[in-house]
Amino acid sequence: MKKGMALVAVALLMAVAAWAQDKKPVDIELWALASATEAGPPPDDWVAYKIIREKLGINLKLVFEPSSPSDQDMKVSTSAASNSLPDVFAVTRDMLLKISKQGLVAPVNDMLPKMPVRTKSHYSDPVRNALVTVNGKMYGLPDPGALTRIEGVVIRKDWLDKLGLKVPKTVDEYLATAKAFTEKDPDGDGKADTYGFGLFPEYNVAFRDMGLGRRFDFLLGAYGVPGVFNFTSADKFGFNFRLPEFRQAIEFVKRLNDEKVIDPDWPTLKKEEFRLRWAQGRYGIMWEQMGALHNKATYTAFDKLFPEGEWLPIAPPVGPAGKSAEGVEIVDARVYAVSSKAAKAGKADAIARLLEWMASPEGYYLLAFGEEGVNYKKDAQGYVTIEGIPADKAWTAKAMTPLTQLRNLVYTNSDQELKARYVAWKSQNGRTIDPAGTGAKFRAFPWVDTSGAALVVPPSNSNDFKRYYEEGLFQFVLGQSPINDQTWGDFAKGMDGLGAKAVEASAKAALFEAGLLK
Repeated sequence: MKKGMALVAVALLMAVAAWAQDKKPVDIELWALASATEAGPPPDDWVAYKIIREKLGINLKLVFEPSSPSDQDMKVSTSAASNSLPDVFAVTRDMLLKISKQGLVAPVNDMLPKMPVRTKSHYSDPVRNALVTVNGKMYGLPDPGALTRIEGVVIRKDWLDKLGLKVPKTVDEYLATAKAFTEKDPDGDGKADTYGFGLFPEYNVAFRDMGLGRRFDFLLGAYGVPGVFNFTSADKFGFNFRLPEFRQAIEFVKRLNDEKVIDPDWPTLKKEEFRLRWAQGRYGIMWEQMGALHNKATYTAFDKLFPEGEWLPIAPPVGPAGKSAEGVEIVDARVYAVSSKAAKAGKADAIARLLEWMASPEGYYLLAFGEEGVNYKKDAQGYVTIEGIPADKAWTAKAMTPLTQLRNLVYTNSDQELKARYVAWKSQNGRTIDPAGTGAKFRAFPWVDTSGAALVVPPSNSNDFKRYYEEGLFQFVLGQSPINDQTWGDFAKGMDGLGAKAVEASAKAALFEAGLLK
């Protein structure tokens, strides 16, 4: 955070000086996404309100939008229909494109030079900017989205050691290791209650993750086809199901199912039950998120049952052609827009002043961690810590959550944040468990960049499209339909009948326009 402090100080002084000339506070209504939907808003006497009013000349009115994208769209759409959009608000990309065509949101390009530090830290990624650009103009402010590449393959190292096995590297070695974990009683309890793989179909973004789900991507990555789309080149862009390697990958997943090395409940397993089962020692290999795996709150149950147990991050398997990938990386964004009504009222400068303050050291630390000395401290290296802070006042305490509800407006996924959010701790046997270190190992493994998938607009029949695609793949993997040239060809014809070629054509045009396909 030290780099750029002088710039932000100068920019803020200039902006505040401009406001001070007329001394009239500006009312700004901000509709934001709460960082913790289960917690309430900041209290009326929140210190940030006072600073924003006295230093920036802004009376901030804060409203939280629904957490569900569909409910969020409904709220914004209803407000747009009555021409009562707030000054600045969170919006999904699809809704942004819709209301920008209606002239209800203002271009924000002219705001960027007025907030140089925030523009550098938040609005300088070409992929994120492309998400909000229409005809060369940015109609949204794309803040960094969720941190990417924080999931990956892990294996029970203690099971490997007990069975005298080495870390698997190829798809065949992965299968052999999974069979051993399933059949050779690696936990030594004399029961057939373990499985080589813990997997389940997970869909974070319905259309982009459709198929078997994102937790199978490390297996498809061994064949060069993780995710839904092929972005290797403009000539090859399209759905992965058209590639022979995709069929090979599905045949391999079917083999895992046939060999019974996956928890047989996997097709209907939910995330909560999956995490309960790995904590109970049921799985030997899985794909998990660094915090869900190694944060103290989530790892403790496993640690109590298996103090000598150890989850080791390993490279994803290598396929027959030498390919390998943990999964797909999609650079996403949390988008905010400025209403045309606010811009016409001359509020753009005040909004820029507010956002630039959020990128200043004062705004950043206050919104991300609370008050220094009250909710957090800094250690000798300048990292945020809660050592010496009363437990009930620490920024991580449930009761203090309302104070950091706007942290997603200031987060940049920096090392500073990772150290604070994913704190290292000691297990029962004294081993250091470092969630951030686990994430660093995941990020070092190969990933496939498919950020352009964020620009793919689902077809109007997306529910039927997704259902047909997923049912077809599940039937192949579960053996309900044989995999041969005839059945695979019929599956592809069915996809085309639902509009797959039209989706590819429109997506390709959008990607070329955004410069994300060459």
